[in-house]
Amino acid sequence: MILPASNEAALIAQCLRALCASHWSDTAPVEVIVIANGCRDDTAERARAEAPAFAARGWALTVIERAEGGKLAALNAGDAAARGAIRIYLDADVTVSPELLAQIRDTLSTEAPRYASGRVNITARGWISRAYARIWRQVPFMAQGVPGCGVFAVNASGRARWARFPDIISDDTFVRLSFTPDERISVPASYDWPIAEGFGNLVRVRRRQDAGVTQIEARYAALLQNDDKAPFPTARKLAMALRDPLGFAVYAGVALAVRLRPAASGWSRGR
Repeated sequence: MILPASNEAALIAQCLRALCASHWSDTAPVEVIVIANGCRDDTAERARAEAPAFAARGWALTVIERAEGGKLAALNAGDAAARGAIRIYLDADVTVSPELLAQIRDTLSTEAPRYASGRVNITARGWISRAYARIWRQVPFMAQGVPGCGVFAVNASGRARWARFPDIISDDTFVRLSFTPDERISVPASYDWPIAEGFGNLVRVRRRQDAGVTQIEARYAALLQNDDKAPFPTARKLAMALRDPLGFAVYAGVALAVRLRPAASGWSRGR
């Protein structure tokens, strides 16, 4: 597992403890690599404090510190240090369910190239973000696809599809579109993935997401043949608006605000 973490002192222990509590029925070794990149807090120290629990299970927890920030560089550093055939990439704010890792491992235990993720449970605290999440989780891409938000994994033949992670905004989109729809598998186990809190932060993150997709379209147009984005017809939107007018108003308001300002470039955290 490769886990980039930038200034995640408040969340890294929770993320690692959930990983360590995973159900794992065989004796195959598990390797977790935390890349603390550009941290100004004690993310690395808090991650290392969890090492004894991993060692008690016969698992390895390695913490790499990088003075430079940047998620893509952190992913590449983790890949360079990793030895396992199956690569699970996850964000430091994710909390996996106990069954997720084993189900991903079983799904990826094949010679054929495969991409896998679990069932994402979008979490939020404030009423604005909760309202947004109620609609977002019903959008066809989220409800019917394998979005891989916060967690995605590939097997060895799948990882051979690209060399180093390119310097792009949306690593998850790049990897997802490196596989055909038939090669992308959703396992039933879930994980919690928090979204940005507050209207302004939702707009900022949505703008970054849109910029990431636009960048992929411009730089890796051939990957678009693997996109299976389902249609989102007006009738379905109207039905959502009738069922949840507050949620739809927030969701539509964020989308409108993004359209009214140019997309920002560069990376920013998703919450």
